[in-house]
Amino acid sequence: MSNVYLDLGKGTFTGYRRELLLDEALFRVTYEHNGVTYLREAFASRPDQVIVARLSANKPGACTGVVTLADARPNQSKIKAGNDIVFSGALVNGLRYAAQLRAIAQGGAVIANADGNLSFQNCDSLLLLLAADTDYAMDSAAGWRGSDPTPHVEGQIAAATRRTYDDLRQRQRTDHRRLFSRVKLDLGPNPAETESLDTAERLKRYGKNPDDRGLERTLFQYGRYLLVSSSRPGALPANLQGLWNDSLTPPWHCDYHSNINLQMNYWLAEPTNLAECHEPLFNLIVASAPVARKATRTSFGDVRGWTMRTSHNIFGGQGWQWNIPASAWYAQHFWEHYAFTLDKEFLAKTAYPLLKEVCQFWFDHLKEMPDGSLVVPNGWSPEHGPREDGPAHDQQIVWDLFQHTIEATKALGADAEFRHEVEARQARLVGPKIGSWGQLMEWRVERPNLEKSNHRHTSHLFAVYPGTQISVTRTPDLAKAAMVSLEARGSGGDSRRSWPWRGAIWARLRRGDRCREMIEGLLIHNTLPNLFTTHPPFQIDGNLGITAAIAEMLVQSHAGEVELLPALPLSWKNGSFQGLRARGAFTLEAAWADGKLTSARIHSEKGGLLAVRYGERTWQHDTQPGLVVEIRP
Repeated sequence: MSNVYLDLGKGTFTGYRRELLLDEALFRVTYEHNGVTYLREAFASRPDQVIVARLSANKPGACTGVVTLADARPNQSKIKAGNDIVFSGALVNGLRYAAQLRAIAQGGAVIANADGNLSFQNCDSLLLLLAADTDYAMDSAAGWRGSDPTPHVEGQIAAATRRTYDDLRQRQRTDHRRLFSRVKLDLGPNPAETESLDTAERLKRYGKNPDDRGLERTLFQYGRYLLVSSSRPGALPANLQGLWNDSLTPPWHCDYHSNINLQMNYWLAEPTNLAECHEPLFNLIVASAPVARKATRTSFGDVRGWTMRTSHNIFGGQGWQWNIPASAWYAQHFWEHYAFTLDKEFLAKTAYPLLKEVCQFWFDHLKEMPDGSLVVPNGWSPEHGPREDGPAHDQQIVWDLFQHTIEATKALGADAEFRHEVEARQARLVGPKIGSWGQLMEWRVERPNLEKSNHRHTSHLFAVYPGTQISVTRTPDLAKAAMVSLEARGSGGDSRRSWPWRGAIWARLRRGDRCREMIEGLLIHNTLPNLFTTHPPFQIDGNLGITAAIAEMLVQSHAGEVELLPALPLSWKNGSFQGLRARGAFTLEAAWADGKLTSARIHSEKGGLLAVRYGERTWQHDTQPGLVVEIRP
């Protein structure tokens, strides 16, 4: 971890404004000092693998100060070649790292100081280029190590130096917008005075009167911005704090948690048109599987397949206690990527082998009851209640795994014999049960004191969301029971995790106003002035999860139909969206007025049967690749 410090002198600064442009991934600061207006811009460029910052002013020669590059660990930075600061080192586990900062002045001068920093004097502007790298490689066979990072860093700085600021900026903007601009959302106009306020003030006002649709729209797009920024092909997946951890001792080690946190980070990837951002999750899980196989056999004996503990790291290392359904829940993401994209090559080469192996773990691990039914032994309803056989959460996840594996074999037209094995076991799984007061039971026995508690998790409602076992159209009685359970659990629990998950569940249950209550709860109770969601301190799964919940309010496709505006709240009276995705490789745009759908266009990427629902009306179309279906109710 490296820190760049700027000392721009003392004095009176006025007109200070700090902003983040989501559609450009650009950080900007403006202020006035001694009659001069200063501008500072910064962005992280994926194409050029550098962080770029530029200081400028509206008066020539006005930029003067000191820049320092510091290793967050006790390592000594040093000057290299006059206008570069560099450092390198190794962690206690042997992981090597390196960083290099280059300062390029237009006008004026850059001077190396004896204490390892750089002074810049009387410059028209100052361009800073920062590159940092490690020798980490996502390959367990190679010991998770690659080549020396120092030459990589030097090469990145050299290449970036050959480009102008405008060129670097354009390359970064194009790369970011290629993903971010795919989806647009309009929830209706706000008063001009509201739009001109800063985010902190808008949050305060929202706490008194939650009627800022622009803030809700920003929250949606902020989640997409965070995933675009922290999860790209070839890199690591987004962890608990994404790329924004600033501590060497972060909460929960800034790792990956398999009992909802990592999954919640990626719920939005497919429906909000960021399928490429899903790829790092797949790569890490596949890379970690060899380590997980060994750990699984050590703890569970002679079983096939593998699973993982609740917390794990980038080296496949397993931390806090076993989360036995972890690999089955991860497998859901592999299937969903196929379901939204219909990428047969991904299904055949990556997703199906993983689905099959995880199924084999459950073939060996499920417990047969005296009546012949199958339950998950020693399961848990995270993070709630005792460990015992057959909690609803675990049963639902295994059902989901078996269902997706069955569908995968059909999509591939292969492995029918294995499909029959899966179908036979799925039929014997203990399924969802309705309790004595109409609730969806969390365990195989009723525990009213726990079921009616205000606990932050809603683990036994996995089958509603993100699972597909329960839906309003296909299993209405179970959906009604899920609603009873959700009402009994309370409004939002005691964590930022509760609001997004419950929002998505309410969306699946077609309760738009309850969904919006969850948005309100997150913004009022668990959101910082920069829109990061708090735990505390902060984690980005709340941000990413609420974006997925909002998408679920506008489009659903889990029950065999593409449903338009299934959970539109009354307060979103007029609006539109473009670019949301549905299973079957469909891309949608829609508009509504006075709470009613006015038009929709559905783009079919791969062709196939398209079943559409709006309210009680349904349509069916046999589509061809590239066809656009227009819906006018």
